[in-house]
Formats: sequence, structure tokens, C-alpha cells
Amino acid sequence: MKQLTKAEEEIMQVLWELEKTTVAAVIEKLPTPKPAYNTVSTIVRILENKGFVGHEKLGRGYLYFPLIKKADYSNQSINKLMEGYFQGSFKSMVSFFMKKNDMSLSELESILEDIKEDDKKE
Repeated sequence: MKQLTKAEEEIMQVLWELEKTTVAAVIEKLPTPKPAYNTVSTIVRILENKGFVGHEKLGRGYLYFPLIKKADYSNQSINKLMEGYFQGSFKSMVSFFMKKNDMSLSELESILEDIKEDDKKE
């Protein structure tokens, strides 16, 4: 899976939220200052070429929708981060974030409990 630029990722976040939408609706969801319509339209076409977005005809325009699930992209991004900065060690990555965020052991245990609960639900 290809890596996205910051601008592409910002558009994908909106597409994942809205699921099926127009370029105009994407622009409405973006923070100010709003990018130009042509800019967003170009980024959406780039995302289509990368295989992240599909479209269907709607009158004279198009509805766009994500082809890649947010969870799949997130997982790939985390793995790339882990490989690139932590030599593939999940333990090193968690340790780094704990130290950087002054996270206590009880907070980590709470997170682990949440994960266990999520696993039981699935």
C-alpha cells in the first residue's frame, strides 16, 4: 500500500468519515482556510490513481468513496513507523511513547484492559 502525503491523508480522513460524498462536501469538512475546489478535486483524482478512492456518476458530477479501510491504512502506517524508527520493536515504540507522554504504569494497564475488553467483544 502506498504512503499518503499530508494533504492526501487529510482528504482521506474526510472520506472515511463521510463514506460517500462530493468534492464540495469534502471541502466543507476541511478546516479554514479552505482549499480551492480544483485543489481538492486534483487530490481526489490522485487518490483514485493510487487506488485509495473510487467514484460513481451522480448527475453531472461524481460521488467519491474510500476503497481502503481506515483501519487497514492505520495499521500499515503504524507498522511503517515501527519499522522505520523502532527497528520493528513494538516494545521499543510503546516505551518511547510512554516516556514522551509521562505515562504511568497504571495508565498502561488501563489501556491493556481496554484492549482485552475490545478483544472479548470481537
